[in-house]
Amino acid sequence: MKWRMPSETARHDRTWMAFPRAGETLGEGEAWQETGYAAWTEVAHAIARFEPVTMIVDPSERDRAARMLGSDIEQIEAPLDEFWMRDFGPTFVVDDDRPGVLGAVDWIFNGWGDHGWADWKKSAEIARFIARHCDAEIVSSLLVNEGGGIHVDGEGTVLVTETVQLDPRRNPYATRDRVEAELARTLGVTKAIWLPRGLTRDYEKFGTNGHVDIVATIASPGVLLLHRQPNAEHPDHAVMQELRSFLAETTDAAGRSWEILDLDAPAQIEDEDGFVDYSYVNHLVVNGGVIACGFGDEKADAAARAVLADAYPGREVVTIDSRPIFARGGGIHCITQQQPTLE
Repeated sequence: MKWRMPSETARHDRTWMAFPRAGETLGEGEAWQETGYAAWTEVAHAIARFEPVTMIVDPSERDRAARMLGSDIEQIEAPLDEFWMRDFGPTFVVDDDRPGVLGAVDWIFNGWGDHGWADWKKSAEIARFIARHCDAEIVSSLLVNEGGGIHVDGEGTVLVTETVQLDPRRNPYATRDRVEAELARTLGVTKAIWLPRGLTRDYEKFGTNGHVDIVATIASPGVLLLHRQPNAEHPDHAVMQELRSFLAETTDAAGRSWEILDLDAPAQIEDEDGFVDYSYVNHLVVNGGVIACGFGDEKADAAARAVLADAYPGREVVTIDSRPIFARGGGIHCITQQQPTLE
């Protein structure tokens, strides 16, 4: 067996999501909770215009999910606590030597480093649950990792972050070589590019400690989409200048230098909790489309749509207000997981 994670731009069979449920992430107060339910629902319906969506629903949310999602979204019941599907769900892989075989990498999920506030043990079982539902071969891994902590080009390159895979709260005995060997075994990659860090807010209480999927993504072989913070008053202005300089000196698995396309952050730099991490990098590519984050900034949202349309020619770019998702710790990419179509 030689597993390979396809590029996220490859054709999908469906997208998987998890419906919100009561708890720390959803937050307190009916009005505030409703913004979470509504945001996840809006993303699901946007994706469903392009490809099927399957939503995992905790039994406690059965009636609400049925009412809000309707018949367009397939719903499957299973116990949940967290609902960031990208991070606890399976990372789907294929075997080019065995056409028609789907693999599902089951990383160890420990709530982004076993934070005291996180309830995660139920959702940690979902990768295997989904794999069985898809009749996928389970690819077990002893690496504590999340889907938001990796980006691949499908041709051997993976982007990772030193403060995620080498986080002592995740993998206390890991080394770069050990992590790279495991990523080669599970994802079929031959070159790992180690970003030294992520965005500022991602290191606060509810952060992931540096997930790459809010910083950079590979739009096509040799082409990087990169977050840029134009406002020098935001600490990520300097962070992203450093990361851009770093990435400009790297090459992909084929030896290509990157063409870097900048995605400028919106004008808002703070909310009631401090500096925001609003990023257009955290989008989802779907069959014939791109589901993009929006932040209520008409000028910046439109500029991001233009960059994404150029980066993904032939795909319709749809913007969804993602502020209720970011307020809970992530974006559209974080709450979704693509299942590739088998050849």
